[in-house]
Amino acid sequence: MGRELEYKYASTEEVQAELLKTYGNFQQIQMETTYYDTPDRLLSAAHMTLRLRKENEEIVCTLKTPLPDGSRGEWECNATDIEGGIAKLLSLGAPAALKTLTASGVEPTCGARFTRQFTLVPTADGTAELALDKGILLGGGRQIPLCEVEIEQKSGSDAATAALAAQIAHLYGLSQEPYSKFRRASALEKGE
Repeated sequence: MGRELEYKYASTEEVQAELLKTYGNFQQIQMETTYYDTPDRLLSAAHMTLRLRKENEEIVCTLKTPLPDGSRGEWECNATDIEGGIAKLLSLGAPAALKTLTASGVEPTCGARFTRQFTLVPTADGTAELALDKGILLGGGRQIPLCEVEIEQKSGSDAATAALAAQIAHLYGLSQEPYSKFRRASALEKGE
């Protein structure tokens, strides 16, 4: 299991342009995400997020679960379909509850299409990925714009990652985005 610690901020295109100038040397990925749940939404009820994401030409299946410290457990594997992805995630040590909860099958619920530009930035004792996401969230036949900044720990301490995120948020006037892409797209799907 990987551990994901990230800070997410609502952004504007202008702020993203400033960050591109300041931090330079960004790589770019086209992302198409489909989120899955059981017909009776058992994964959501268990606070699990299951997705297939096309990252340029690579397809990655991911499961995320909450951890007590506010970070998330994360399992990832390459997969061509969601059923094969679930089997691979379980073989990698994903919670056994995934098998039980998905026994009746899963279906696509919502999604996202966006361009991610990213670069590594040093922290006081490690590195963090600075990602600029711009595109749309999709659900229930509706869509809303997506423009956000993510700072994700890659190495080093939680405190150093938090300090970098706070510094960037302060310098660029960013406000924290309290909800994940999945949660916002899921709200669209539910008509909220």
